[in-house]
Amino acid sequence: MSQEKLTMKLLKEKYGVCRLDKANSIPNWAIEGEFYSITKTEDELSIVCLQESIPTDIKYEKDWKVLKVEGPLDFALVGILAGISSLMASKGISIFAISTYDTDYILIKEKDIDNAIELLLNDKYAVIR
Repeated sequence: MSQEKLTMKLLKEKYGVCRLDKANSIPNWAIEGEFYSITKTEDELSIVCLQESIPTDIKYEKDWKVLKVEGPLDFALVGILAGISSLMASKGISIFAISTYDTDYILIKEKDIDNAIELLLNDKYAVIR
């Protein structure tokens, strides 16, 4: 990555990554909180939302924390996700990435978040907790 290292902000809440049937409507519980992401494909309805909002009968992966790349980011920037994902992969930390018009969000399991932040700091990223 040729540009300066970026600032990332750790969101306070825990999030879940849900899988619903592609025929499902977007449920009200999915759109609570300041951050959520909804993607529908020909195979599924995928929702990232506050973990505490997810009903017990929903299939989901729990205990994700979110690092927001402070933006907005210019579309001409290259290698932002590649740099972060390579750094995490070098230490065996799995990520789930979501991109929006303005920025990127990196989901990391809560058990790995402290190690991930340490890696970022050591690689000259700024992290706001």
